[in-house]
Amino acid sequence: WSVSITPTKSPRVMAVESVPTPNGSSGDEQLISRFMRGDRSVLEELFVRYREIAYRVAYRLLGNEPDALDAVQEGFIKALKNLRGFEQRSSFKTWLLRIVSNASFDLGRQRGRRGTVSVDSVDWQEQDCSATLGFDPIQEVEQADLRQALDAALQQLPEAQRRTFVLHVDAGLSYREVAAAMDISIGTVMSRLFYARQKLKGILASRMSV
Repeated sequence: WSVSITPTKSPRVMAVESVPTPNGSSGDEQLISRFMRGDRSVLEELFVRYREIAYRVAYRLLGNEPDALDAVQEGFIKALKNLRGFEQRSSFKTWLLRIVSNASFDLGRQRGRRGTVSVDSVDWQEQDCSATLGFDPIQEVEQADLRQALDAALQQLPEAQRRTFVLHVDAGLSYREVAAAMDISIGTVMSRLFYARQKLKGILASRMSV
């Protein structure tokens, strides 16, 4: 069984906001139940349902498209090969994104950080930046240069904070789901998100004032 990922949109042209869960967990449970009864056609359905959100997470964690595509493929193959071992203690989406994020960091360590956007390379426009700082830039970033800058700023976060932030904001996982995906407490999730937001705003603000 093989997968092919062709993202329909680049994460750099998407607003940085929470992403709704595709089609609900009940649909996933039905597909997994069919798989357990021997229906392998559901593998393609699960892949189509989650390939975009998985790619978005991998891209945010790795910062470049080639590695993100490889991480998504590796993560999906591992997840689908081990689907019979999925104990459904969390949603399939949470379980899958845990595997994809693990694959992303493993790949990143193997290959080193390459091809990521540098904050210093962004073409800053002070008027747009100051306007955006009027609200939380993490919740909504409309200008293309700021989206690019946020991509770069994410790469400067510690690994644990970056992963927590991406799973919550880009993947749309709740605090409880992020905690399950990372095997940490909800309090730790909230703490990491707080410090991640503070650091991101600090990085962006320091560049906007230049």
